[in-house]
Amino acid sequence: MKPISGGVTAALGFNAAGIHCGVKAGSLPSKKDLALIACETRCAAAGVFTLNKVKAAPVILSNSHLTDGAASAVIVNSGNANACAPREEENALIMAELTANGLGIPITDVLVASTGVIGQQLNTAAITNGFSKLLSALGKNSSDAAEALMTTDTYKKEYALEYAHGGKTIKIGGICKGSGMIHPNMGTLLCIITTDAAINPDLLNKALHEAVRVSLNRISVDGDTSTNDSCFILASGLSGAEKIDAEDEAYAAFQHALKTLCIHFARLLAADGEGACRLITCVTSGAPDELTAEILGKAVISSSLVKAAIFGADANVGRVLCAMGYSGAEFDLEKVAVTFTSSAGSIAVCHKGKGLVFDEDLAEKILSEKEITIDINLYSGNHSATCWGCDLTYDYVKINGDYRS
Repeated sequence: MKPISGGVTAALGFNAAGIHCGVKAGSLPSKKDLALIACETRCAAAGVFTLNKVKAAPVILSNSHLTDGAASAVIVNSGNANACAPREEENALIMAELTANGLGIPITDVLVASTGVIGQQLNTAAITNGFSKLLSALGKNSSDAAEALMTTDTYKKEYALEYAHGGKTIKIGGICKGSGMIHPNMGTLLCIITTDAAINPDLLNKALHEAVRVSLNRISVDGDTSTNDSCFILASGLSGAEKIDAEDEAYAAFQHALKTLCIHFARLLAADGEGACRLITCVTSGAPDELTAEILGKAVISSSLVKAAIFGADANVGRVLCAMGYSGAEFDLEKVAVTFTSSAGSIAVCHKGKGLVFDEDLAEKILSEKEITIDINLYSGNHSATCWGCDLTYDYVKINGDYRS
């Protein structure tokens, strides 16, 4: 398995485009805000959506369009979430109809996603007026599509890889966005994944849910789960590889590649948290089961006090232990060890549940790096889980204090 170029268009059969159409009033012409990803054939498809009880119209529409396990295109706008807004259902339908008519496909084969401000009327006139330009731009334009997804993101997020199986090369790639309102059960994230593997829709759905479970559902920026989270995968089947119809070796290889892709995206999303300076990786090992490790890791990377301590390069292990204690997971504190690690070194700060005396200058040096790992060992089993977050900085409040403007 190796990384390749091409992002969401790396897999055979897929094209993409991203343009500026002016969804958000006053947005710069240089900021792309409308994206289209389309396949030349009907694909097996699956999706994972927000668990927020308040769901945006595009989430509801796309979920309904996936009931047959098939799709051919995804249209996405940024600048407006089309959630809790006037005529949101009608507006999501307008986007689907534009795409269906433009590509000559059934409307039920179109998936729709939106991201941006909640509660405001979506400017569908801008989308309608810009659609012909979007359609004519379809090509291997993964980066343009990735840019069109961005809201407060500071950089585009795209990735692709390929692996060999059964004498064939299978490609899988995608684009995603997300910077704030990120929390387990996803966050304000959109992710579109494409592959040229041939796979049964039910198995594709299972593989996606498992990949999201250990990646996009293990990140947190600010504790808020969005109304719009959507992760789609479309499989064209054009690789020429034998169809995956059972949970066999071919399925395992595909799932491994999909997990690798999604974990890569999870790290990009957490690192680009609004105002963030540092990526926090929490590895909880020695757990009696994976769920215990996951619950503890999520509590640590979601803790505002842990995040603030990392921002201040303060090796305050008490905040880690406190977060573990209110997580709801069962563990034996008297066995717990905690270590902070980065490219600058490693320092033990807790042993058998008690804080250690350590070199404060070394600890500050370690915690001043761009990526910090909090290693927690429960010494109670053989299971582990990895979660990702970011530090909490002054800029997070600045960004969200005037988000609508």
